[in-house]
Amino acid sequence: MSGSLPREPSSSAGPSGRRRTWAELLAGRVKKQKYNPEKGQKLKDSAVHLLRCHQNLNDLLLEVEDPQYKSLCLSKLIDCDSAGEHTDCSISFIGSALQDQALRLGVPVGILSARMFAGCVEQVCAEPSNPVLLNAEQRKKLSSLLDIAQYLLTHNMFSRLSFCQELWKAQNSLLLEAVWRLHAQNVVNLQELLESHPDTQAMATWLFGNLCLLCEQTDASCPSTDVAEAMLSGLVQLLVLRGFQENLALKRTVTPEKMPQVAIDVLQRMSVFALDTLAAGRLDTSDHKAVRGWFGVYSGRSCCGMIGVDSLKRFFSHTLTQILTHNPVLKVSDAIQMQKEWSFAKTHPLLTTLYCRLFVMLSPEESISHLKEVLEMQEVNWQRVLSCVSTLVTCFPEAQQLVKDWVACLMTRAFESYHLDNMVTAFLVVRQAALEGPSIFPSYADWFKASFGSSHGYHGCSKKALVFLLKFLSDLVPWEDPRYMQVHILHPPLVPDKYRSLLMDYVSLAKTRLADLKVSLENMGLYKTSSSSEDIAEPHNQAIQDVERAIVVFEHKGRIPEPVMEASIFRRPYYLSHFLPALLTPRVLPVVPDSRMAFIETLKRANKIPSSLYSVYSQACATAKEKQCDNAIPGTRTEPTCAEGPLGPLTAALEELRALMTDPTQYDVISAQVAVISERLGAALGRSKDDSSLERLKIRLNILAPRLEGQDQVVVDLLLKAFCQNLMAASSFVPPERQSPWAALFVRTLCGHMLFPAVLARLCQLLRHQGPNLSTPHILGLAALAVHLGESRSMLPEVDLSPPAPTGSCPVPKFLNSLLSCCTRESLLFSMKFCTAAISYSLCKFSSQPHDTLHSYLSPGLVKKFQFIVFRLFPEARAPCSPEDTAGLAWRPLYLPSADWQSAAFSLWRQSSFQELLKETEFHLTYRDWLQLELEIQPEADILSDTERQDFHQWAIHEHYLPAPSASGGCDGDLEVACTVLVSELMDFFQSSRNYNHPENSELVLGGRTGNEDVLSRLQEMAVDLELEQGCALPHTQPTSQGHFIFRVFRRRLQALSSETGVASSLRRQHELLMCKRLLLRLPSSYLVGIPQLGQTLNCEEFFHLVNSELRNFCCHGSILTHDITVHFFRGLLNACFHSQDPSSTVNLTLTECQSKCPVILTSALYWWSSLEPVLCSRWKKCFQNTLPRELQRLQESQQFASNFLSSDSASPAPSPAWVSAAALYFAVREVRKENIKRQLKKLDCEREELLVSLLFFSLMGLISSYLTPPVDTAESLKAVDICAEVLMCLKRKKVSWLVLFQLTETDARLGYLLRLAPDQHTRLLPFAFYSLLSYFTEDAIIREEAFLRTAVDMYLKLIQLFVDGETRLQGQSRPQGNPVQLITEAQVFLLQLIPQCPKQSFSNMTELLAGREDCDPEVSAALLRRQQANPNFDLYQEPHLF
Repeated sequence: MSGSLPREPSSSAGPSGRRRTWAELLAGRVKKQKYNPEKGQKLKDSAVHLLRCHQNLNDLLLEVEDPQYKSLCLSKLIDCDSAGEHTDCSISFIGSALQDQALRLGVPVGILSARMFAGCVEQVCAEPSNPVLLNAEQRKKLSSLLDIAQYLLTHNMFSRLSFCQELWKAQNSLLLEAVWRLHAQNVVNLQELLESHPDTQAMATWLFGNLCLLCEQTDASCPSTDVAEAMLSGLVQLLVLRGFQENLALKRTVTPEKMPQVAIDVLQRMSVFALDTLAAGRLDTSDHKAVRGWFGVYSGRSCCGMIGVDSLKRFFSHTLTQILTHNPVLKVSDAIQMQKEWSFAKTHPLLTTLYCRLFVMLSPEESISHLKEVLEMQEVNWQRVLSCVSTLVTCFPEAQQLVKDWVACLMTRAFESYHLDNMVTAFLVVRQAALEGPSIFPSYADWFKASFGSSHGYHGCSKKALVFLLKFLSDLVPWEDPRYMQVHILHPPLVPDKYRSLLMDYVSLAKTRLADLKVSLENMGLYKTSSSSEDIAEPHNQAIQDVERAIVVFEHKGRIPEPVMEASIFRRPYYLSHFLPALLTPRVLPVVPDSRMAFIETLKRANKIPSSLYSVYSQACATAKEKQCDNAIPGTRTEPTCAEGPLGPLTAALEELRALMTDPTQYDVISAQVAVISERLGAALGRSKDDSSLERLKIRLNILAPRLEGQDQVVVDLLLKAFCQNLMAASSFVPPERQSPWAALFVRTLCGHMLFPAVLARLCQLLRHQGPNLSTPHILGLAALAVHLGESRSMLPEVDLSPPAPTGSCPVPKFLNSLLSCCTRESLLFSMKFCTAAISYSLCKFSSQPHDTLHSYLSPGLVKKFQFIVFRLFPEARAPCSPEDTAGLAWRPLYLPSADWQSAAFSLWRQSSFQELLKETEFHLTYRDWLQLELEIQPEADILSDTERQDFHQWAIHEHYLPAPSASGGCDGDLEVACTVLVSELMDFFQSSRNYNHPENSELVLGGRTGNEDVLSRLQEMAVDLELEQGCALPHTQPTSQGHFIFRVFRRRLQALSSETGVASSLRRQHELLMCKRLLLRLPSSYLVGIPQLGQTLNCEEFFHLVNSELRNFCCHGSILTHDITVHFFRGLLNACFHSQDPSSTVNLTLTECQSKCPVILTSALYWWSSLEPVLCSRWKKCFQNTLPRELQRLQESQQFASNFLSSDSASPAPSPAWVSAAALYFAVREVRKENIKRQLKKLDCEREELLVSLLFFSLMGLISSYLTPPVDTAESLKAVDICAEVLMCLKRKKVSWLVLFQLTETDARLGYLLRLAPDQHTRLLPFAFYSLLSYFTEDAIIREEAFLRTAVDMYLKLIQLFVDGETRLQGQSRPQGNPVQLITEAQVFLLQLIPQCPKQSFSNMTELLAGREDCDPEVSAALLRRQQANPNFDLYQEPHLF
C-alpha cells in the first residue's frame, strides 16, 4: 500500500536529518510501553474498523491508473447466460483473479469483491418486471452470483459490512427478492443488512413499501405466489423475532437497539395501513389485495415454526391493541346509535378472520383480559371493540361465559363506585353479544330482567343505586335504539313503591322519545327483543311472526306460551288489535287438526279469545271452504308452494357458499358467508334467531309419524341439500381434515334457529322411514351432519320421544342413532352405509385428535351398531384382524359414483385407526349391546338365512361373548351370567318402547314378535346346558346367598319398580309380572321346584316367594293362579320325582309344604282339577306303576267331597284340611244356579266350624272378585251375595263367630293362612264386602255379639279411607246396590241407629279404635264417645250441652 499512495513530507526527522521509516516510528513507541497482548489485539481491531468505515474505495480506485483494472469486470468473468454451469474450477478462477487484482491495487480482497458483487447485484435488479420479485432470468443470474459469493465467504475473500454499505447505495433499484435471497443463501444476514443502513427512518420506509408490494403479490391471481408467500412469512418471522423477543442474546450488532425499533415500526405501519384501508372501504384495489395478504401472516402456517410462543403472543397482543385503539374518533353516543351495524355478519370478513386468528393464539381468556386492559388504559375505537366482542362470542363458545362474567364484574364495580365508564362498557358489551342470537348469548331483555327485575338486582342496595341506574338510562334515551327503550318499559326495573315516581319519570321520557320517533310501544312483538339487529317491523308483520313462533312453542311445549299469556293480560291492545287478528286469519281448515287449530282451541278454552271474534273467524273459515268447493276442478289438486321472495336470497347465499367450497383461497370468508346464511334464513322463515325459547325447551318428537309444516319442510330440505352438495364439492378437492370449518359453522346455524326441531323431524323422516331410498350423496351428507351435531351436542336441547324412550329424553346424537334400524335386510344395509360414512368421516376429520376425545363427536351407539352389522355380514370379521389387514381411510372413495359400500365397510373395519378406536371402553360392543340389537331382527326379513342366523348366534354367544372377559363386555366364561343378561334384555325389550314398528301389538306378549323367537330358543338351549354343566343340579338346590339366576333377575327388576306408586306404576308392575310368568313357562319346569335334595325334598322357596309376594296379587282372580303356571308347577313336580329315591314322599313333602307356605297353589290345583287330574294320573301311573301319593289323593278327596255335597241329600264328612275342602266346595257352589243355592247350602249345618269359616272367606273373596273382574255381570254379583248370605246365616244358626274374618292378621295362628289365599287388594276391600251384606244382619244377633260394634266401626272407618284413597272407584260401576257414596251413607245410618242399642260393654276400648281417625266421620265418632261416657238412660237425640 506504501507504493501506491503519494508521499508527503514528514514532520518527524531523525538526528541526522533523514526521515524515519514507519517501522522505526512504531519501534520507538514500543520501547516506551510495556507489551500487553490484549491491548494489542484491541488496537488492531479498532484500526481495521476505522479503515473500513472511512476508506473511500472509489477515490482509492480512481488513483490507480492501471488499465487492467478498468478492464476488470466481474460480469465479464461470469457468463450469466450459462448460469448454474460454473464448475469449481471457474469459481476458483474468479477468486484467484480477484486476489491478483487486489494485490496489484493494494486493496483488501474482501473490500474489492464486496464492491464488485454489489455492482453485479444492482445490474441483476435493473429493468425489473415486478416491483419486488425477480423474473426467471434474474433468478438464474442471482443464483450464479450467490454461488460465487458463498465461495468467497468460505475462503475469507468477501467483506459483509462493505457489501451492505455498497448495496444500500443502490437502494432505489434494489428488489426485495434479491435481498431475501441474499439472506436465504447465508450470504449476508437480513438483520445485518438492515442494521447497516445509515438512515433508520429511510430504511423502515423502504421496507414498509416493499412489504406492501409483496403482500399484493400473495394474491392467487399473481404469478410466483408461492415465492411471495415464503418471503412474506420469513420476513415477518424475522421482524417478530427481533421486535418482540425479550432475550437479546441473538442481537449481535454494534447498535443492538436499532433492529427492534425498526421491526416494531414496520409492523405497526403495516397494521395501520391495513386498518386504514378497511376503514376507507377500498375494495377490489391493490391496497385491498395487500391487506388480504398481510392478514394472511397471522395464520398458523405463517407464524408458527421458528418463532417462540411468547414472542407470537406479544406480537398478537400488540396487533390487537392497535386494532382496538386505531383512529378512536367515535364517541360512546355514536357506539350506542350504530352498534347494531357492527354485528359479526356485518363486519368485514377480513377483520373477523383476523380476530379469529388472534383469539386462537391468545385464547379467549387472554383476549378478554387484554380487552379489559385496553379499555381501562387507552382511548378505543368502539366499532373495533364491539365487532371484536361479536366475533369472540360467535366463534368461541367458551368465551360466552367469560363475557357474562366480565359484564357482571363491570356492573358490580359500576354500582360500587357509581362509575359511568364501567356501566357504559357493560351495556355496550351485553347489547353487542346479544345481537348474535340466543344460541350464542342471552337476549338483552333476558339480561335486563335478570339484572334489574328483582329485589336482588344491582340497583337494589340503596336509593342512590336506583337513581344512578335511572339517570344512566335517561341519559341514553336521545341516542339509543327504540327496541332497548321498549325493553326498559315492558320489563322495568323492580323498585320500591316509594320510589315509583322516579321510574315513572324515566318511562314518560322514553315514551315521549318513542313518540318522537313514531314508534309505537306495541310494535314490539311478544318474542322480538333487542337482540335482533333488524329494523322494527310493522305491527301487522310483527304479529304474523309472533303467531308463527307461538305456534312452534305451543307444539313443543303443549301449553299456551308464557309471552302470549302475559300479552293477553298486560298488553291487551297489541294482543287484541294485532296478535289475535293475525292468528285468526280465515282459511280452509284441514280435516286433521293441525298445530294452529289446536292452539286456537286452547286459547278459546282459556277464555283468551273473545266469543264475537271467534264467531267471525269460524264463519269466515266456513265461507272459505264453500268458495273452495265452488272453485274446485275435479281431478286437480293445488299443492302449497313456497314464495320465491323469501327463499331467493337464502338460495343465493347457499350457492355462494358452495362456490367457496371449491376455492381454498376463500376459506377465510366462509365464516362470514355462513353468518349471512343465518341472517337470510331468519328472514325466509319470518322468525329471528334471537328467540331464546328453544334452548330452554326439550324437543318433543313423534318418532312414528314426524310432522313438518309445509314451509318448514321446504326450507329444511333446501338446507340439507345444500349441506350435502357442499360436502361433495369440498371433498372433491381436499379430504375432510384439510377442509375449512364450514360444516361446523353451518350446523351451528341450524342449531341456533327455531327451525332446529323441524330439522330433527326431517332427519327422522329421512333416516328412519326413507333411509334405504337415499342416494350416496345424501347418505354421505347426512352422516357428516350427524357427526357435527355430535360435535355441537353441548348447545343442543334434548329430545323427548313419543313413544317414550326407556331412558326418557336423550341427547341428539343418541336420538340420531336410534333412527338407524337393523330389523330388515334393507334397513340393515342402509345402517351399514350410514355408519361407514359417519365413522370414516370422523376418523378423517378429527385424525389429529386423540381417540379418547372422539366420543365427543361420534356417537358410541353408532360405532357399536357398525360392529354389529360387520359381525353379521362378514364371517371373516369374526376372526381377529391380522397385522397386515390394514387399509387406508375409507372416506375418499365413498363419494365416487361406483362406491362399493360393503367393501368400504370391511375396509374400514380392518383399518388400524378404527381398531385402535375399538380399544376405548366406551366403544366396546358388549354382550348386552349385541342382544339389544339382535332382538330387533325380524327373521322373515333378515339378510341372513335361518341356518346362517343360527350359526351367527352360536358364534356370538358361545365363541365370542361367553369366553370374553367382563371388562370387554363378555361373561368371563360363566354360562349363568350369559343367561342372566339374556333374560334381563328379553324383558327390557318387551317392556320398552323400542318396538316402534309394531305399535298395534298392545299386549307385547313374549314371542309375539317372530324376531325374538330365535333368541328365546338360544335361552332355552343355554338353560339346558346350564343344568347339564352343573351336573343336573340347579344352583338353588345348593343354596347360595343370591339364589337362582331367573328369580334373581325377577327380584331385581321388581324391586326397581317398588318405589313407584299410582295406577300407571301398578300397570307397569302387572306387565312386568306377565313377562316374568311367560318366561318361566318357556324355561324348564324344574326351575320352579328344583331337583330333590337328599333324595326327597325340593327347594321351592323362591317360587313360593314369587307367588306370595307378586303372582298372588296380580296374576290371579279370586284365589286362583292361572292354568298355565299351575300346570307348569305340577309338571316340574312330576319331573323332579324322576330324580328322587322316593317319588311319593317327594310329592307329599312338597304339597305339605305348600299348605303352610304357599296355599294358593293348592286352591289353584282344585280349581283346574278337571284338566289337571287326567294328566297327573296318567303320567304317574305310566312312570311309577303305583297309586297316587297321599297328598294328591287328598286333593281328589276334597274334589269328590264337593261333588257329593251338591249331588246327594246327605254329604260325607269333609276331609282334612278343612280349608282345602272349603275351597273345593266353594268352586263347586259357584257353578250352581242362583235359585238352587239356598237349597244346596242348607246342608252346611252339619259341617265343621272351621270349614264354614273358610267357606265364608272364599265366598267374600268371590263377592269382591265379582265386582272387580270386567266385564261386570250383575247376575254373578247377586249370586255371590246370596252365597255369602247363606253361609253367614248358617254360621249364625250354629252360633259360630265369623267376625274374626274381618280382623285377620298374618300372625293369627288359627286363620292367618287365609290371607295368603287372596290378593292384598281383596283383603283391603273386606269393608266393602262387610257392608254389602248389611241387609242380612239381624238386630238380635247383632246386639248379642259383643265384638260386632267394634268390627262394624272399624270396617266403616276403613271403608271411608278406601273411598278417600280412590280404591272404591271400580265398585261404583259394578255394585248392584248402588255406588260407594250410597253404601257409605247406608253404613253411617246403620251405625247411628246401632250405637244406642248396643250394651255398655260393646264400647270398651273405643277411644283406642278411634285414635287418629276421628275426622273420618266426626258425627259417628262423637256418638260413640258420648255413648261410651253416658249412663244407661242416655238418649242419643237429646239436646247436647256444648257450653
